[in-house]
This record gives sequence, C-alpha cells and structure tokens, in this order.
Amino acid sequence: METFFIRALQLVMSLSLLVIIHEAGHFLFARLFKTRVEKFCLFFDPWFTLFKWKPRHSETEYAVGWLPLGGYVKIAGMIDESMDLEQMKQPMQPWEFRAKPAWQRLLIMVGGVLFNFLLALFIYSMILFAWGDSYVPVRQVPLGMDFNESAKAVGFRNGDILLSADGQPLTRMNSDMLTAIVDARQVTVLRDGQEASVYIPEDMMDKLLADGTQFTQFRYPFVADSLEAGGAAIRAGLQRGDSITQLDGRNISFSDFNREKLRRRGEAGASHAMLLTYVRAGVTDTVTVHTDSLFNVGIYPVTLTSRLLPVIHTRYGFFASFPAGIKLGVETLAGYVTQMKYVFSKEGAKQLGGFGTIGSIFPATWDWHQFWYMTAFLSIILAFMNILPIPALDGGHVLFLIYELITRRKPSDKFMERAQIVGMALLIALLVWANFNDILRFFF
Repeated sequence: METFFIRALQLVMSLSLLVIIHEAGHFLFARLFKTRVEKFCLFFDPWFTLFKWKPRHSETEYAVGWLPLGGYVKIAGMIDESMDLEQMKQPMQPWEFRAKPAWQRLLIMVGGVLFNFLLALFIYSMILFAWGDSYVPVRQVPLGMDFNESAKAVGFRNGDILLSADGQPLTRMNSDMLTAIVDARQVTVLRDGQEASVYIPEDMMDKLLADGTQFTQFRYPFVADSLEAGGAAIRAGLQRGDSITQLDGRNISFSDFNREKLRRRGEAGASHAMLLTYVRAGVTDTVTVHTDSLFNVGIYPVTLTSRLLPVIHTRYGFFASFPAGIKLGVETLAGYVTQMKYVFSKEGAKQLGGFGTIGSIFPATWDWHQFWYMTAFLSIILAFMNILPIPALDGGHVLFLIYELITRRKPSDKFMERAQIVGMALLIALLVWANFNDILRFFF
C-alpha cells in the first residue's frame, strides 16, 4: 500500500506540473496577442471545483478541478472542450480568439506543446548538471546478456554480447537500442569469443509485444554480499565478496544460478550437492555445497550495478548541460515517434496503458533523479500526443489553422463543433481502452 501511495503521489505531482506548464503556454501566447482568457484550470471540473480564485481587475479565474485527467484554459471566442456555443453566437469582439489573425491563433495553439517540449529539454539539462550521465556499455559487459524466449527463437543465446545492428554500433541498453535491433536485418554479437550474426524477422516487434517480457537484460556476476548464518554456503567455507563463476564446472551468472535453483527444486530427493567455483582475492578455488530439498544455499548477492558491471559516467558543467540536455530531449522524441508505429498493430494496441501503467513507471521508493527523468519523458509524450492532428487536441486546431492559412478560407463554426465532438469521443474511447487494459493486466 505504501508503494501505491508513493507512486500515486509522484504521478499526481508530475502530471500537475506538466498540465500547468502546457496550459501556461496557451495562456501566455493568448495574453501576448491580447486575447481574453476566461479560466485557467488545473484538472477538469465538471459540476464543481475544489478551488477557484479571481484576482481583482483580472479577466481570468484560476481554479483546481477534482478530476485529474488534464486541465484547460478557456479562451474567449474559441470552440474547445467547454463547448460554449452560446458565446459563439454573439457578435465577435476584438479580444476574442476568433477575431485574431490566423498566425496568432496558430501560435496560441502550439504554445502548450512548445512549452512542454522546452520543459523537457530544461529538465534533462538539469538532470545532467546535477547527476551527470551514467550507463553500462553493452559491448563491454563481461558475461553478456540474457534474452527472452522470442529472442532465443530467432537465434540469440544467453551470454551473447551485443555489438551492432546493421553495422551501427550498439552502445547502451534503452528503447533506442531495442528499436535499432527490431528494425535491423542483421545483428552482430560476440559469442564464445567469435562474432556471430542473428537475422531479425520483420515481425520481431510483434513477437516481443506478445511476450510481455523484457527482450534482454544484463547477466550479472554472482557475487556474495552476505551469507546466512549457519547456511549451506557458510558451512562450505564461502565468504562475503566471493565471486562465484561456475556451477558443477559450467560458467554461470546470477540468473543462471537462479534458473538451476528452480530446476533442482522440482527434482525428487531430500538434498543436493553441487560444486561451486569461486574467485577470492584473485585466487580461484572450488567447494562442495550441500543444500536441502529447496536448494537453499544461503547467499545474498550484490545487486548494485555499479559494483558488478562496467559503468561509464560523464559529468556536465552548468553551461555544458544545456546542449547535452537538448540532444537527449531530441533523441528521446525521435525514439518515441519511431516507436509509435507499433501502437497501431494488434499487439501494440494491447500494450496501451492508462494511469496505472503511467504510475508504474515511477520508482517504488522516492528517487528525485528518477522522478525528474520520468517527468521529462512524460512531457515529451504529452507534447507529441497533443500535436497529433486529431480534433479536440491542439494538433487538430493546428491542422485547421494551417488549412486556413493556405486556402484563405476559415472552416465554419458548425464544422468545428462537429470536429470537436468527434475528437472528444475518440479521446474518451482511447482513455477507456487504455485504462481497461490496465484493469485486465491487474487482475489477469
């Protein structure tokens, strides 16, 4: 329950910031062009608001709604989610949105997307300034990678070290690396000291989405962090810091040991005996470990990546962090846009998630680095999704404004009303579907 509240709090804080910045983009461009903004609301407020305040001599009411699904600014003289059609029937006023030139209306509409993207770039820059950039170089991991069943089916093997995809070097494990692999025709790996090729089928991403498991993960060395008092390992003479390299003469990683543990638990018999080869202070030795029927060894392994795998860490000064943050933000956006094509597949539609999925990407314990990193990522997503040319989204309004700029003809109010209704229906349907997927994943 504590984990749920920590993640929920992070989600609400992150979304609140993103909504305020997004709506502030619309608000500031509207005020720049002397367009009246009647309401600035964080979250939606059907039927009632939790809080509202209108400063003296201000045209704008500020409010907090009770439904945390977004937010809005109500701009006078505009057909939006408020569907205030009565106002549109009144004579046009010079301070209304509809009275402004098309290029000003266009800037007002892209203001939210622009501010979200700039926010992401700023957060990425400050993350790099405060924490730097750390990653594990996939070409240098000593034990290679573990792969899921679909990856093994096309030719990958546990222990392979990823080198390149269609000749392009693979550097770090992230979504860009996965995209590079599934879009490639040939992936080169280092296997038993020799280069080998794995040929990728065109439907590789569909296979991975159907799996619902991670494509690959690092193989960690099995290093003892502590030992259970009186346990099998300590009786055999193992000590804290020992690096276990072999089980019964076979090279192993920590994941290999776990798989063998599960396999042996299913065997009949009251006890197990195994040979463990370990390295201590540069000296290699072997011991026999006797365990019970549950294969309890009594070793608690080291889990910190920085102690088990090579890590490259880069620090950035204040001014150097900005170009690096901009580069990271642009690469993140490009990677997300590339992956959007998979959403329209059958398996991709099943992977759509709602607020439960979004909340689950935040860490279970409070971590400011991860909080800001995920907030920047969500800001990128919010910017991209809002600029899609769907009626009711900013991108829908932008599409009609571009049409107006090109043709010099303004779509009728009736057309805009119908487009807004259709767009809102599509968004509601998508919201219901995404959260329905969350429910299915939770219970099944």
